[in-house]
Amino acid sequence: MSACPIQVLSAVTTPTDPPTRAVTDGEQIGLLHALTAVPDPRSPRGLRYPLAGLLTVAVYAVAAGASSVAAITDWLDDLDDIARARLGFVRGVPAMTTMWRLLIRLDADLLATILASWLRTRAGSADRPRRPRYRQVIAVDGKTVRGARRADGRQVHLLSALDTSTGVVLAQVTVAAKSNEIPAFTPLLNAVETVLGSLNGLLFVADALHTQTAHATEIAARGAYLLIPAKGNQPTLFTQLKTLPWTQVPIGHQSRETGHGRRETRTVKAVTLQTPGGIAFPHAEQAIRITRTRTLTASGKTTRETAYLTISLPAADAHPIDLQRWIRAEWLIENLVHYVRDVTFREDAHQARTGNGPAVMATLR
Repeated sequence: MSACPIQVLSAVTTPTDPPTRAVTDGEQIGLLHALTAVPDPRSPRGLRYPLAGLLTVAVYAVAAGASSVAAITDWLDDLDDIARARLGFVRGVPAMTTMWRLLIRLDADLLATILASWLRTRAGSADRPRRPRYRQVIAVDGKTVRGARRADGRQVHLLSALDTSTGVVLAQVTVAAKSNEIPAFTPLLNAVETVLGSLNGLLFVADALHTQTAHATEIAARGAYLLIPAKGNQPTLFTQLKTLPWTQVPIGHQSRETGHGRRETRTVKAVTLQTPGGIAFPHAEQAIRITRTRTLTASGKTTRETAYLTISLPAADAHPIDLQRWIRAEWLIENLVHYVRDVTFREDAHQARTGNGPAVMATLR
């Protein structure tokens, strides 16, 4: 062995480079290139500013905290000449009114689809380890942009689909005026299918508004599954689930958590009905009851809440521990999307009222 300590020290401290992961085709495409797929609503004559460059600036500025079109144009003004040239701005930069006139004419739903497709190429590795019975869960929920108004004075309402495993909003559609979320559900499925290529094997979770037989049939026809609560809008189903002999059903899974000034216990029971006709809802395979018991640590006050749900996956593919996790996944769209838009970007204070402006700004957020 050599007496020189330097050789020994070098042998111990020399790092081993980890294996290099191959760069995918999607990762090689930058945002500027991806946004070239957005159709330009402007006349081709006399164009001064590139559409892809303008949209790239809008995305980056909002990610940096811009909450209005004025803030977006200020962010562009602050760029140096080299950065502007890389984005295609060789003849100056647009005024705020120019940026706004462009944004209100864009197809907001198509812009959401293009951005979602690009974000999915950046959302982690597809070969990461997955737990048994892994299921990609898509949470669906709507949100009203309270500060925005249509020309007739009505508020703008958006319906979104969130991939709960990556946090990417896969699709967003604007609910038509004088309508509600129910007719917008199928266009939302179409937009998700455009991004993912197929809905086969996906699990959709939503609130009780979407406990609709047409929704269940549409999702099953596309090879996907539905986890949905039963409430007063489906009285026959709700009564059937509530009157099942739950006391005879063993506990499937129970979890306990402490935080936010309370202790909470969640107990899940699930059963497959063998009676003629089964569950009174299309394609439903299991009836579920979840009981949430909360105790406030300060006062000791205890409350109990019971919810009933159905799922179109059989018991072999959806164990109670899975049901517990999937039911809670529906709240992720509130925490990861709605809360961020309201608190971080102050969406409800933004009073966009022209064209597709409210939906486009919501997409950028």
